[in-house]
Amino acid sequence: MNISTIVIPAAGFGTRFLPFTKTVPKELLPLINKPALQEVVEEGVRSDIKNFCIIISEEKRAIQNYFSRNPKLEAALSATGKSALLDDINQLIDQCTFSYPLQHEMKGLGHAILMAQDCIKDDYFGVILPDDIIIDDQPCMQQLIEVAQREQAAVIAVMEVPQEEISAYGSIKIGATLQDDLVEVVDIIEKPKPEEAFSNLAIIGRYVLPTAIFDAIEAITPHASGEIQLTDAITHLTKNGHKVLAYKIKGKRFDIGRPAGWLAANVYLETRR
Repeated sequence: MNISTIVIPAAGFGTRFLPFTKTVPKELLPLINKPALQEVVEEGVRSDIKNFCIIISEEKRAIQNYFSRNPKLEAALSATGKSALLDDINQLIDQCTFSYPLQHEMKGLGHAILMAQDCIKDDYFGVILPDDIIIDDQPCMQQLIEVAQREQAAVIAVMEVPQEEISAYGSIKIGATLQDDLVEVVDIIEKPKPEEAFSNLAIIGRYVLPTAIFDAIEAITPHASGEIQLTDAITHLTKNGHKVLAYKIKGKRFDIGRPAGWLAANVYLETRR
C-alpha cells in the first residue's frame, strides 16, 4: 500500500475566531511563531509524505501565498543577515508539492474531501484536519499509516473521551478487537446524545482512506442542512465490504478550532521549548 498524499481541508469560515478570521484564515493562526497549518504539514513530512492537497476557498488565497517563496522578503532579510528566519518554511516549500482545489460551497467535510479527488494518485491517502494538533515523538499520521499498511485497511484515529463529551464527536460502534489499541469499525454515529453513543471512542482529525471513499461520498444522502458528512461515507464503506479500523492514537491532542484549545496549545508548546 503506497500513501503519498495528505489532504488538508481548510476552506471553512473559522467563525469561532471572528472577527479575526474575517481576513486571516484560521489555519494561519500562530502556534508560537508558526501557523497551525505549517505544524500539520510538518507532521506529514515527518511521516514521509511530501504531497499536500489543501482544500481552500477563494477567500483563503493567503494559504497559497504562505506556501510560496517570497523573493522580495528573502532579499530584505538577506541584506540584514536574517535569512535564517525563513529557513523552516522555505525548506518545506522546496521539498513539498502543494495543490489547492477550491471548495466553493461549505457543504461539510465529506464534500471538502471530494474536492481532492483529482489530487490522489494512489489507492489510499491521508487526511489531516488542521483543527487537531497532536504532539508525540512519533507523528500521528505515521502511526496511522503503519497500521493501514500492516492491516491493508482504512484507519481512523480515535481517543477515549468522557461519555458526557461524546456529543461533540463521531462515536464508533466496535466490532472485533484486534489489539488493545486497534478495533474494527462497523458503524458510526455523528455527535450523538451521550445515551445514544455507540462507545466513548471519539473520532479525531486523522484518517487513512481508500479512494473508494469518493464513490461513497457521492452515494450517501446529504443531511437536512445540506452537509455531506465524511462519517456517513465511512459508514457506507463498512457496510459495503471495506475493512475500516479505529486506532487509539498516542500523543497529546489539542482542539485549536476553539479559542481555549488554541491558547492551551500555545502554552504547552512554549513550555516544551
